[in-house]
Amino acid sequence: MNGRDRDTEGRARSARPRDGLGRPLAYGEAGVERQPEGVVRTPAETVEQAQRLLDAGMPFHAHEVFEDAWKSGPAAEAALWRALAQLAVGLTHAARGNAVGGARLLRRGATALAGDGDAAGGTAGGGAPYGIDVPGLVRWARELAGRVEAGAAVDAAAEAPRLGPPPGRPKPL
Repeated sequence: MNGRDRDTEGRARSARPRDGLGRPLAYGEAGVERQPEGVVRTPAETVEQAQRLLDAGMPFHAHEVFEDAWKSGPAAEAALWRALAQLAVGLTHAARGNAVGGARLLRRGATALAGDGDAAGGTAGGGAPYGIDVPGLVRWARELAGRVEAGAAVDAAAEAPRLGPPPGRPKPL
């Protein structure tokens, strides 16, 4: 065996701690707790957990929550969760200072959510699957991508999107 870190099932997985943006730290440094992988959540639990992580400035971890939903949920919903994961990774890269990657992923996620080219499996119709404010997220991602490309520094917690309707507005039925 080659001495690589492995998880309990024997798959290669780095045991290095990570910071709030998912960057590996040196062994022995204090990091943030990782999101467990492969957790099956309801859509409401997925949105709630991801929002909590986004609000805490941890979009990398939110992306893992969306990834679980994308991989464990119905195939018909995979495009929605994948697009949300792309937005979270785009915010991660932007906050790490990777303007090119951040803007690209923010736009890719926005395009998928908007249904441009039917990439999102029909989320473009103005609907709000699971109370998710799709039009608001599309606007947020495109606006942030433009600011990132223009050289804006990004604080992940300050830029965290609202997945649902703004406070004070009722959730769509």
